[in-house]
Amino acid sequence: MVITEVRIKLCEANSERLLAFCSVTFDNAFVVRDLKIIEGTKGMFVAMPSRKLTDRCVKCSCKNHLRARFCNSCGARLDENRALRDTDGRAKLHADIAHPIHSAAREQIQNTVIQAYYEERERAKQPGYVCTYDDYDYDTDDLPVSYGSVVSDLGRGVKPHGGHTAPKGTHFRTDAPARKTPVRGDEDFASGID
Repeated sequence: MVITEVRIKLCEANSERLLAFCSVTFDNAFVVRDLKIIEGTKGMFVAMPSRKLTDRCVKCSCKNHLRARFCNSCGARLDENRALRDTDGRAKLHADIAHPIHSAAREQIQNTVIQAYYEERERAKQPGYVCTYDDYDYDTDDLPVSYGSVVSDLGRGVKPHGGHTAPKGTHFRTDAPARKTPVRGDEDFASGID
């Protein structure tokens, strides 16, 4: 495994513990985004991308985050101690989406990312600094220079990853007309609000 690129997005100075976000490219072929560089009690560390864990309401089966005290759908009170606990007794609220399998890989990633963080902080002090971190996927015409070796593979049937479009009929649509008919439960929720 060779880390071929690390991109850093520094956080605002008012952020207490979160220092930066980053993306890591492996072998000019695979990118992992949304790693976080965090100032912990024992120093800096790299947190892998994760998602919040959920469970289902026993009354209506709606998914709820483990910190939720009431169901998002039916409003039933949820058991506050339903999250699994680690050996220290802390609730496990997140699960890694991508993570190293062994400590040597974690160390390699962490050392490379932290070194790139320090280098990015120095670059940020220069006039005309522009962050290289990207929050979006690339179009096929917009491949960055660092992916030059991959571009040569395009002629051999390898297709680049393009941008995503929102599925039709979802909450992502901005051109959808406002809903005029209430959804079941809206009238109860809105009653008493002035």
